[in-house]
Amino acid sequence: MGDFKKGESKMTFPSKFAETLKKHGNKNAYAFVGEEAKTYAQANNEIQALTAFLEKKGVSPGDKVAILSTNMPNWGIAYFSITFMGAVAVPILPDFSVTEVKNVLDHSEAKAIFISNPLLNKLEGYKSETLKTIIQIEDFSVAGASDLFSGFDITAVPEGKYQVEEEDLASIIYTSGTTGRSKGVMLTHKNITFNAMKGMVIQWIDENDRFLSVLPLSHTYENTLGLILPMLGGACVYYLRKPPTPVVLIPAMAEVKPTMMLTVPLIMEKIYFNKILPAFQEKFVLRFLYKIPFFRKILHKAAGKKLYATFGGNLKFYGIGGAKLNRTVEQFLIEAKFPYAIGYGLTETAPLLAGANPSKSVFESTGPAIEEIELKINNPDRKTGEGEIWAKGPNVMKGYYKEPEMTAEVLTPDGWFKTGDLGTLDSRKNLYIRGRLKNMIVGASGENIYPEEIESVINNFRFVVESLVIQQKGKLVAMVHLNMEELEKKYQHLKEDMSEKYEEKKEELLAELKEYVNSNVNKFSQITKVIFQPAPFQKTATLKIKRFLYT
Repeated sequence: MGDFKKGESKMTFPSKFAETLKKHGNKNAYAFVGEEAKTYAQANNEIQALTAFLEKKGVSPGDKVAILSTNMPNWGIAYFSITFMGAVAVPILPDFSVTEVKNVLDHSEAKAIFISNPLLNKLEGYKSETLKTIIQIEDFSVAGASDLFSGFDITAVPEGKYQVEEEDLASIIYTSGTTGRSKGVMLTHKNITFNAMKGMVIQWIDENDRFLSVLPLSHTYENTLGLILPMLGGACVYYLRKPPTPVVLIPAMAEVKPTMMLTVPLIMEKIYFNKILPAFQEKFVLRFLYKIPFFRKILHKAAGKKLYATFGGNLKFYGIGGAKLNRTVEQFLIEAKFPYAIGYGLTETAPLLAGANPSKSVFESTGPAIEEIELKINNPDRKTGEGEIWAKGPNVMKGYYKEPEMTAEVLTPDGWFKTGDLGTLDSRKNLYIRGRLKNMIVGASGENIYPEEIESVINNFRFVVESLVIQQKGKLVAMVHLNMEELEKKYQHLKEDMSEKYEEKKEELLAELKEYVNSNVNKFSQITKVIFQPAPFQKTATLKIKRFLYT
């Protein structure tokens, strides 16, 4: 267990929560936007009562308890009640399919599940030897219970005294992953707590901070940095009752005035390509000025001020992770003086491996390794310095649940985790990600082609929302999803005229796109064909395209 310095508590959730309770018991902890918040003291009472309730339901240390719910204050209450008693939380992504949900419940042998009302249908017809209790997370009532005495009692206290250790499992997180079969990542109390504590080193959090949560809590990024991190600092987290569409998000940001937000690239990319860029393209004069770097910077700075105000005007930290940020959008954020920060990590590393404070953001880099974590480029290419990123540190998972072979593939005997990502480190130890190892395409003459890099060129082209570059019969093909609304607005007159002319325009646009891409990429990354993709691509929780469905 290691010796603890005087006054230093264990790296476990109950231990850290107890500290926060002492310091910030009367401070707000969790709330829905525009509704009354629970303080840390109130949250603690509910956690204790819920632990007592789980005891009554036969849950013991080491048992698995699933959470299948949208974000809400009770999500954290449920998560802590499970982990404070030494049981293991199994968060499930709300957009998992019925089959995926059943697979996770079967594989984890979950004894109980907390589930939000709208998701109950995902359990319809599900039969299991192990799953004994279904608890509705909104009010902690037992689904289908006829027994009046089986209810949740807010005054109850746990009977057991639980000694939770750092190396105990806190959570098994099943990655939706872009590769198909889900894997259960085993994370200990120390894995997650250490990671959140190191997040504090990058950006200090205290009781005056307000988080606005927009990513699913069942994803390790939001879970560690949006639930455990604010708890360490005694900050308050605000949740939305509806999905974070602009109509919901803009008034919420005005109300909460968040100091901290954790997001994925797609959110800012949408704002830039749908709102900011079109504003500079409307009038000829602006369009002309926008092409001159000096004026572009002035325009970006003005747009940045407006954008900052839209976000509530108090943001200190706008974290972007989960996928690569478009470089044009990043250039805008720099010139707009927006407080963005890029982080890099994986579920297997709880998640953060590299990142920097907004004041230290480096263009196109994720920043350096976070404190006490080693990163290395394994077997780097002599010319380019590129290779697979390997990581080592107290946040590396125990392994994949019930999958020793899969674990042995990614964890070396001396503790290095193979990330499966390709990257380089510069002289100042800043990390640059090139793409996923398994997405890499080997060209006809053995060149390494990174589809992600070609896609970022394609996505800068007008009317393009997203794209996917795949190899077909040895040739590179781009599948492209367009912003049909914008397109129809522009060619409205043709659409009414005759659909043939409109189709012609679309074909012209795709041909122009191909030419544009090929003039902006190296010789072996040239695309031979552009295919129109009518529907948006299917995505994971961090809004990465599920490539395996299309290749």
